Amino acid sequence: MRLKAYAAQTHQGPYLQVNEDTYDFDFENDLYVVMDGFGGSGIGDRAVDKLKQEIKSFYTQISDDPNATMPLYYNPRNLLEGNAILNSLMNAHQNLLKSNLEKPVNQRAGASAVVAVKAESLLVLVGIGNCCAYHFRKGKLSKIIVEDTFQYLSQDQFDLKFRTTPMNAIGMYPELGHQMKEIRLAEGDKVVLLTDGVYAQLSEEELLYHLNKSASDANERVNSLLKLSNSRGNTDNQTAMILEF
Repeated sequence: MRLKAYAAQTHQGPYLQVNEDTYDFDFENDLYVVMDGFGGSGIGDRAVDKLKQEIKSFYTQISDDPNATMPLYYNPRNLLEGNAILNSLMNAHQNLLKSNLEKPVNQRAGASAVVAVKAESLLVLVGIGNCCAYHFRKGKLSKIIVEDTFQYLSQDQFDLKFRTTPMNAIGMYPELGHQMKEIRLAEGDKVVLLTDGVYAQLSEEELLYHLNKSASDANERVNSLLKLSNSRGNTDNQTAMILEF
C-alpha cells in the first residue's frame, strides 16, 4: 500500500516559548514518529531530538535484517517491523532512564510518543504516554492508540492540563508501558498521530469533520486542526501528523 500524501506540523503553541514536541519520518523505511517531551527548556526539547535520532538509527539497523537478533524484546506473533520498533523504543528508553538516574529530579526528561511503521499493506503503531492515533476509513473514525493519561484514573473532572498528564513515558519508569496495534490498510485510509496539544481541545466529531471535508492537501488538514485547538484555548505545545494512503 503506497503512501499518497503526508503532512506534519509542530508548534510551541500560543503561549510557550519552547517546543518540547517533535516529529520525524523516514520514507525509505516507512517510519513515522510523533513525540511530546517534558522536563522544561533545554531539557525536554533536547531529549526528544536525541530520542528520535536514536529510534531511527536503531530501527534502521535491525529492520533491514530478517535474521537480526532482537536484544530487548521479541514476540513471534509480531511482524519483524513490530519487534524492531519496540526494540528501538526500549533501547531509547533505557538510555534516557540511565541518564535521568544520574541527574537531580529537576533536570530529568521524558517523552510520550506514537510511532508508526509500514510493512507492505500493514501498519504497526506503538503508543507510549499521552499521544494518540486515529484511523479514518470510508467516513468513519476509530481511535487505535488510546492516550495513557490521568483521565482514565478517575471519573473526577480534572483540570485539563492535569487530565492529559501521561501515566507512562520514555525515560520515566524502569518498565516501559506501551500499546501496540496493527491495521491492514485500504485505499483511501488516513491515519492521524496527535499530541495532547491538539486532541485535548477537540471532540472526535470535530476531528471526523476535518478529515471528511474537502481540502487542497494534507497540509491544509493539519493546519486546520492546530488552529481549531488554539481557538479553543490550547496552552500546550502541539503536533499533528496525517498519513494518507
